[in-house]
Amino acid sequence: MKILAIDTATEACSAALLIETEIIERYQVAPRKQSELILPMVDEIMHESGCLMSQLDAVALGCGPGSFTGVRLATAVTQGIAFAADIPGIPVSTLKAMAHDSMSRFNVDCVMTAIDARMKEVYWAVYQNAGNSISEQQPEQVIAPQDISYQANSSVIGVGTGWGTYRQILSTVTGSIIQRIEPEVFPRAASIVQLGAEKWLNNESIDAQHALPVYLRNQVTHRSGSK
Repeated sequence: MKILAIDTATEACSAALLIETEIIERYQVAPRKQSELILPMVDEIMHESGCLMSQLDAVALGCGPGSFTGVRLATAVTQGIAFAADIPGIPVSTLKAMAHDSMSRFNVDCVMTAIDARMKEVYWAVYQNAGNSISEQQPEQVIAPQDISYQANSSVIGVGTGWGTYRQILSTVTGSIIQRIEPEVFPRAASIVQLGAEKWLNNESIDAQHALPVYLRNQVTHRSGSK
């Protein structure tokens, strides 16, 4: 199994290649530089691995939610590679990728993910470690932080830029059970490729033309007069 993963949905930019059980990754937090970095990252890991594009089984992408421009960039790169190699795409939630990474890094079972969506809202979801999988406890949504209603039954961690911007509000609406807050957690292609591999094994890959961005809302720019 050989799967490439692309992510440019947030301030971070990353690419990863899974060959059987080994992962090669390039990752950098570089706001507004993703378009300059992503293709060189892909070239580097492909060269390091000795794998050819024609040998790939699929391309996974961080399909959002996240930056409108960033998600479109990841989609375009993914579709370009997939069309050229005649292989399918595997969309993976950026929020779920953050939860996957956090469960491993911080040894927690429940993760509240929040990406700052601007317009005084966050991209929000809650995930629980279910052993061999990650269970979605509260679905992806774009929501004002004060409108969130979720009380966990165990210690949890809050991750993502939304926690940096709205730390006090989110801590209040989710209760005092928060174990720690990590606002600098971003999606990583290493997690996306692992989640993509699970979907590949479950025959959940799709034609690349249908590997489309997830925006969660139609309005992607600031409202007139908003701050």
